[in-house]
Formats: sequence, structure tokens, C-alpha cells
Amino acid sequence: MTWVNISAMTHELLPKRIRFVKLNAKALRALADGDLAAGSAEAGVALDDYFVSDRARWIFGYRADQLTKDPSAAPWTTRAAVSEPDGTVIGDAGFHGPPNEAGVVEIGYSVVSTYRRQGYARAMLTALLTRAAEEPDVKTVRATIHSDNTASLATIAAFGFTFVATQATETDGTNLVFELPSNPPRPPLSPSGSEN
Repeated sequence: MTWVNISAMTHELLPKRIRFVKLNAKALRALADGDLAAGSAEAGVALDDYFVSDRARWIFGYRADQLTKDPSAAPWTTRAAVSEPDGTVIGDAGFHGPPNEAGVVEIGYSVVSTYRRQGYARAMLTALLTRAAEEPDVKTVRATIHSDNTASLATIAAFGFTFVATQATETDGTNLVFELPSNPPRPPLSPSGSEN
């Protein structure tokens, strides 16, 4: 099971390359507690204030608790996304956990505001989909997105996700649920042997 480095092309045709850096339970707990220095030291990369924002602290606390209860979820959880070759941490991404009994994994990703609309979300999503496709137990990739998050909705639309449900939450309002086969079928080959 590997996490890959991925390039994605932006509308300016500039490749965005990222690599993922594991955030173990100690790093996640430090970040949840607001200790940026300890979280960065444990991760081995310089994280910025984004990683101790209210949103991040809640998520990282939840993920730290998840790993305490089920250490086997570690290969699937949140990682820091690092731009290459400069080494700038541009966000975080991962899965909500291992595949469920039906083979569904849910993705999550977020880009630091300074680096949005530059192709990094697309690079993260590409890497997550590649990772999911490597696992035979994964049949479907799910994305749950707030209904007013137009940037993320546009990103997943470009990958062919299909709308499957609406979720109403007490805190977030309306979320939209999308799914994509983890290894979507390729177009059939024409009689000449090339793709149509």
C-alpha cells in the first residue's frame, strides 16, 4: 500500500506535483491540542497555522481518536500535502478510514487558502483516486461536499463523480454526496485496437 506523488495540470498548463506526509497519532494529537511545533516535529515538515485552525483542530482530534481506537486505520487517514519540489505544505488530504464492508472509502481534502485555485486540489484528488484504485477491496470512492463549496464541486465534477444523495446536518446545512467507481471502466477498444 503506497501513497504516490502526483502531478496535475492547471488551467495554465503548469504541473502541480505533491507528495503526502503521514500524520501519525502523536502529530494529530499535538495539532488537535494547538501545538504546531510538536505537530511539525512529529510530521517532519514545517506545518503552518492552517494546521491549528479551529477546523483543523477538530478534524485532527477526531482522527487521533480514530487511530487510538483502531490503529489499523493508519494507512487510510489524513496526511499533509506537500508541493514539490519546493516542499511547501499546501493542505491535507486522506480517507475517512479503511473501506467499509461494501468497499466504499470516503475522501477528504483541503487546500490552504493561499494555494487555492492553483491545481493543488486536483493533484490531491488524483493521488487519492490512484491510491484507492491500487486496493482490491475498494470498489467505490465517495466525496461529501457542502452544497455551497463551488470550487470542490467543480473539482470532483471534472473526475466524473456522480451525485447519489443529499445529507442535511444540524451544523453544516446541506451536504451533497457523490460517488465514483474506484477503477472506472475504460472506453472499449475499436476494432483497430485503439480507444474510441
